[in-house]
Amino acid sequence: MQTFLFGIVILFLGYIFYSRYTEKVFSPDDRKTPAHTMKDGIDFVPMSKNRNALIHLLNIAGMGPIIGAIQGILFGPIAFLLIPIGCIFAGGVHDYFAGMLSIRNNGAQITGLIQRYLGDTAFKIFMVIVSIMLLLLATVFVYTAGDLFVERFFGIKEFLITNPIVLCSYLVILLYFILATLFPIDKIIGKFYPVLGLMLILGTGMVLIGFFINGVNLQNFSLSNYNLHPNNLPLIPMFFMTVSCGLLSGFHSTQATIISRTVDNEKDGRRIFYGMMCLESLIAMIWAAAAMDVYSLNQVPQNIIGTVNVVNIIANKFVPLNLAFLVTLAIIILPITSGDTALRGLRITIADALKLEQKKISNRLIIVIPIIVIVLSILIWAKTNANSFSLIWRYFTFFNQLIAIPVLFCASVFIAKAGKKYFITLIPALFYVFITMSFIFSEKIGFNLPLMQAEIIGLILTILAYIYLKSRIKQDKN
Repeated sequence: MQTFLFGIVILFLGYIFYSRYTEKVFSPDDRKTPAHTMKDGIDFVPMSKNRNALIHLLNIAGMGPIIGAIQGILFGPIAFLLIPIGCIFAGGVHDYFAGMLSIRNNGAQITGLIQRYLGDTAFKIFMVIVSIMLLLLATVFVYTAGDLFVERFFGIKEFLITNPIVLCSYLVILLYFILATLFPIDKIIGKFYPVLGLMLILGTGMVLIGFFINGVNLQNFSLSNYNLHPNNLPLIPMFFMTVSCGLLSGFHSTQATIISRTVDNEKDGRRIFYGMMCLESLIAMIWAAAAMDVYSLNQVPQNIIGTVNVVNIIANKFVPLNLAFLVTLAIIILPITSGDTALRGLRITIADALKLEQKKISNRLIIVIPIIVIVLSILIWAKTNANSFSLIWRYFTFFNQLIAIPVLFCASVFIAKAGKKYFITLIPALFYVFITMSFIFSEKIGFNLPLMQAEIIGLILTILAYIYLKSRIKQDKN
């Protein structure tokens, strides 16, 4: 329990001190934000700091802080240290600069920022990568939310698309995704997300309270248990690929750039972007602790360890049975409220690339209809092929962490141009070059090389990435 509590202290102090340092490096001021200068009633709409914060929390907190936590804790109590440390020095910095750079560049999406700071070649590459990542995420979140719902409220254990109840749950969620993608941001997202955000906090809070009422069995970190993974997965790179939301997630940049268009004042950014990343990290730590408890007491069948189904076991243990459904409902909210904004982000990204204004609904439909057809196709394939979830999730994980790198590179260029030291973005950027490259070169979904060889290649590519970044900084200064 001490390691868990110490991790929370790290998170708390990190937000108080390091977020202020990060803010100082960026130097927000009182200039008018795009929410005012480009107000269109659709995507550019000024909203209050607190509302933006709760909306952003739901946008970034998909199933990542839950699935990532219940998988990441298999490595042992080191997760209680790596999650908050990673959040403070990598995830929070990444999210803050993604949102603030977007504000400074007229609400540009992440691909637009890449084009601005890293050039056209990087833009073309990451335009494809971002699109694939958002499509995969939206598809997975349709059926993870649907599966959780039908299991809790209908007792269904086999999530076959031929089952009418299962199919209807998928279609209803997808229909909501379409509406939330098309409607002005303040009509659906702006009205309901603050309430849903409070539900998420309440649901996780109920689990935390259950720790103290029912007791919780948590290990403390020591050098002898730094990696306890039952499948002997290496801590590097696998932990940092497994735990994304709550530590560092490239997906967050696609959501921060949506909220950048509704931020009323630049000085709101620290609470909205950095603060909500820290709150998501806290959520991840609570679910990791709950998962450690039910794992250690052998309360989870072997075939569902590390899957979303652990959520219901945790809810049933730590929350009174008459309230456990509220916890499940709060978790069901996560994939729904991230899947819809994933598609919204994709619509905006494509619209910006095509320079297609979005005030007319016909222009939005031109983009949304093909997106939905692709999502439906992936969904049908995923539900009719064994092990498809694992495959899609692993590719999503790779693309997700890969996207974080150019965001941190863009921030490094921005900071260097301002004549400031950019180590706060350089170090996490280079670390994740090494992590993502080691992962893809060692994994079966990639090149399937021995880990040592993959890490050597990762190290070489990290050095080359540093040389590339230095050249971009020099070029941008000139």
